[in-house]
Amino acid sequence: MFWTRLASGIVLLAIALTAMAFGGIPLLFLLCFVSLVAYRELTKALRCARDEKKWNLLELLGMIGVAAYYGAMYVGRNAALGADALYLLMMITGVFLAEMFAYVITFPKFEASQVLAAVFAFLYGPVMLAFVYLTRETVYGIDTVWMILISSWGCDTCAYAVGKLIGRKKIFPVLSPHKSLEGCIGGVAGAALIGGLYGHFFVEQAFPDRQVAWLIAFICAVGAVMSMVGDLAASAIKRNHNIKDYGKLIPGHGGIMDRFDSVIVTAPMTYFLSVLLLNGIG
Repeated sequence: MFWTRLASGIVLLAIALTAMAFGGIPLLFLLCFVSLVAYRELTKALRCARDEKKWNLLELLGMIGVAAYYGAMYVGRNAALGADALYLLMMITGVFLAEMFAYVITFPKFEASQVLAAVFAFLYGPVMLAFVYLTRETVYGIDTVWMILISSWGCDTCAYAVGKLIGRKKIFPVLSPHKSLEGCIGGVAGAALIGGLYGHFFVEQAFPDRQVAWLIAFICAVGAVMSMVGDLAASAIKRNHNIKDYGKLIPGHGGIMDRFDSVIVTAPMTYFLSVLLLNGIG
């Protein structure tokens, strides 16, 4: 099991690094695929469909919405300033209205909880994951996009190591019995340290005469806190619905939501902070 998990983790990391390095269409298509899988995993977990083996209208509309959302990002990146945000807002609103329309015209086939699950799954998975692409497409995206992985997977690795070594105080005994206060602190501190080193040796080259390493460390620390929130939130959903894993796509890890649960909430935080703190000082 360990070697299977390790091997799939290495392959997954290699694919993620390659797509993020290239950016553009390769990253867009990868994220679209990941988002489609994540959306299906979430709708199944949230009981959007009564029969998990069959698709229903709500899920179908959501999947179309996911594809349209990523298409809007591609079109919007070459549009006038502000048009890209308009297209994305249109897609989000369109998915919500389409789900409501399906709810009304098929009543009483679906319950309100199923409609809410379909909309929530769209916002939680695909929309949040899309910020990886949006971060990569910013002015300094080739430098800042890596903070997403540092904040999420870097934090996870450091938290695990510190927790194993000195973890004593359990802070989420019901939700996550293995998480300790020491591990959480170690995860945040580790992500900040890695981010600071990355900023000093790599990112500052893109900002002549500017010392931005401390900003990178700060962004990674905030992102690390959010990554743990994302991990715990995904675990809470699984516990609420009595499931072990979201899927079986990634051997040894489970589904997309099991592996990207922290990235999902770290990506938008990294995007907003990098735009606010970094993009204006180059």
